[in-house]
Amino acid sequence: MTEQFSLLGVYVSRPVADALSEAAYESAGVLDLEEYFAETTAPVPVGDPGAEATDEIVADILTRFPELYDAAEFDAAERLEPDAFDLLQLAAAPDRTANARERFRAAATVRDADLRTVQTAILAAALEVDPARS
Repeated sequence: MTEQFSLLGVYVSRPVADALSEAAYESAGVLDLEEYFAETTAPVPVGDPGAEATDEIVADILTRFPELYDAAEFDAAERLEPDAFDLLQLAAAPDRTANARERFRAAATVRDADLRTVQTAILAAALEVDPARS
């Protein structure tokens, strides 16, 4: 078991940010995920309810990454304006954080796409939300 969490920054569209926030609220009562880790510097201690909740989300994404990659709507995410993405911080076990960064970068390389597009599309698939919904 980890003794601390690292922060993982992800760029996502508004619908994905809203879905992540809703998941963190349902799991741990986090009222505003966008602000929750904004003033935090890594490491985040174990026992933090928001960190525990986002660690579970990251763990699920890593477990299902090939399936999510296949289901991701990359074309919809690519059509978003460059300023349509928000940076969210998620906390996860250090090995998960490193693994997630590596997988997102690899997917961006394979797709010849920017990281925002890949993170938005894959997280949208995980959360079952349209990445470009208005």
